[in-house]
Amino acid sequence: MKKYLRGMTTALCVAGFMALPGAALAAGADYGPPDKVTKWVFQPCFDSSDAGWSLGVVPWIKAVEEATEGTIKIQLEPAGAITSGSEAFGATSAGMIDGYAGWATVYGGDMPEGMLAFGMAMGANNYRDAWAAMFGDPKYRIGDLVQAAANDRNLQWVGWTSQGPNAAFTNFPVRKMEDFKGKKMRAGGPHALFHEAMGGAPVSMGGGDIYTAIKLGTIEGTYWDTGGIDDMAFHEVIKYAIMPGWCPSQHQEIYVNLDKWNALNQWQRDKINSVFMSTYFETSRLHAQGVDEALEILVKAGGEVIQLPEEEVKRIREASINLVWPKVAEKSARSAEGVKLWKEFLTDIGDL
Repeated sequence: MKKYLRGMTTALCVAGFMALPGAALAAGADYGPPDKVTKWVFQPCFDSSDAGWSLGVVPWIKAVEEATEGTIKIQLEPAGAITSGSEAFGATSAGMIDGYAGWATVYGGDMPEGMLAFGMAMGANNYRDAWAAMFGDPKYRIGDLVQAAANDRNLQWVGWTSQGPNAAFTNFPVRKMEDFKGKKMRAGGPHALFHEAMGGAPVSMGGGDIYTAIKLGTIEGTYWDTGGIDDMAFHEVIKYAIMPGWCPSQHQEIYVNLDKWNALNQWQRDKINSVFMSTYFETSRLHAQGVDEALEILVKAGGEVIQLPEEEVKRIREASINLVWPKVAEKSARSAEGVKLWKEFLTDIGDL
């Protein structure tokens, strides 16, 4: 039954995606590329050192420019070029910049529904399941809740990519969830909710401070997307990677200011929507390759990849659903509905 349901939800991906908000069938003499070129400036909450730059945002920009036949040109700037990384989401909503990319809208602080798109603690095991729940299977369509929340904040959700597992990278071995107890680890937003649920002590700090903090012993590890640990040189200061990760399929979202989105003609909006799914699967595949490479680098540096046994994964999933998911649900009515749908989806495919 589990294998059948996985196949069924995957088969629904293409049909389900066609119902994305904003997609429309338009006809008539005016439907087509406009005469003028629209120029957008994007600033993510990260810079080019992050794997999400070259493997997420850049391929999406290329696909959008090609799909719109050059009628949209996007200038990509690193965090800090226009505003700080933490302020970029709000700046896009206000129209200071045209587009943003980041995680759970800076871990959900500005838009809690972003956590539904980021990935639930011990939620979808891979990007295919995540797509089925968010857009592919009409029974769930969790992505519609995120899009509605984005629209309320003067934004349009236009891109998505799975960066693979977000995992714990530590200087202590973890073979059962009790091993996290009392451990100080860098964790923010959804990571902090998980680490606290495991009995750990989450420590908030900027990404640029993590390496030094681990090296000095201020913290004992960090939560990070697995494919990006080599970019951050974490393999030099940590000993263990704990897999399959607390969030087996972490995601990054892309948003455009809603006023700028509405200023496009229908043909341009349809063209951008048309590459949402294709870029999702392309960039998610690229990130998956990066995960394997990063873990190889860790092992070559003398580190160890600990694969938690299935029984322990089940225990951690149960704890996450009982302790972490309710905290996500309580943040808004849409968040609560999304958590409910995530539970239904994972139950239907046999993971719960």
